[in-house]
Amino acid sequence: MLINCVVYQEGRKLADIDKREISDYLARPGCFVWVALRDATDEELSEMQEEFDLHGLAVEDARHGHQRPKLEEYGNMLFVVLQTVEVMAEELKTGEVDIFVGPNYVLSVRQRSEQGFLGVRSRAEREPELLRNGSGYVLYALMDAVVDRYFPVLDAVETELELIEEQLFTGTDPRRSIEALYYVKQKLTALKHATAPLMELSGKLFGGRVPQVCAGLGEYFRDIHDHVIRLNLTIDTARDTVTTAIQVNLAMITIGESEVTKRLAAYAALVAVPTMIAGIYGMNFEHMPELKWTFGYPLTVALMAAIDVWLWLRFRKAGWL
Repeated sequence: MLINCVVYQEGRKLADIDKREISDYLARPGCFVWVALRDATDEELSEMQEEFDLHGLAVEDARHGHQRPKLEEYGNMLFVVLQTVEVMAEELKTGEVDIFVGPNYVLSVRQRSEQGFLGVRSRAEREPELLRNGSGYVLYALMDAVVDRYFPVLDAVETELELIEEQLFTGTDPRRSIEALYYVKQKLTALKHATAPLMELSGKLFGGRVPQVCAGLGEYFRDIHDHVIRLNLTIDTARDTVTTAIQVNLAMITIGESEVTKRLAAYAALVAVPTMIAGIYGMNFEHMPELKWTFGYPLTVALMAAIDVWLWLRFRKAGWL
């Protein structure tokens, strides 16, 4: 679906145009065209390929989707793939943005993503001095918007992790805690897959041989690179915290099982001593010295009780009971 098709000249919006007029404005000096598509069909991509003379391999990647974040150069054209991550009903939904950038055009194709880039377009139009840089600045604005949207998602995941950590020592079902921690780790892994490749990608746009369309915008792409580094460091720290929390939870389960085992052993000992004494007196031999003694029975019961009290005190002192 076509969202926008706008032509700009000298950093200012010239007009909204029909897609059939794109080639006319591409031929005009000082102009560039910014086209935005959402969940583009094969026919729409083929039309854009013809209008902008896009490389077939890049169009094929955009058509199939599910690409890893990357930056590829085809002559004077850049093809950039970014992954979007959104929170939908406490789950993370991953989408994709494919960006074709040439000297006088930008084509963005948004797939499986609910958040659009109308705000990015408005921001760019409010900064005509920067928009004079042409398509390279639009690429920066789109990348900056995608990267900035990772931060609230990461904050939500960290908040979820903190709540789980607080419940670790409150007697919550350990199995439920481990499951919750595992789901948090899955979310962090999804974020890592989206952000980790951006370190190399953004580094190519401000250091060394910079693509011609991005010339003069090094400080802006370096700012994106700094944000990506901060994101990855935070994600790595959160993943380490999840791993530690899982280990702590498992250790608490082991400690709990050990406490139960000690209690069972203590109670077994309390039962075993009277059982042993009663077993001896239950052997029914004819010649047993205590059988005809008047105080034999009460003394034996008192002995069993005394031994059990002594054992109970020792287990209590040792912390087994």
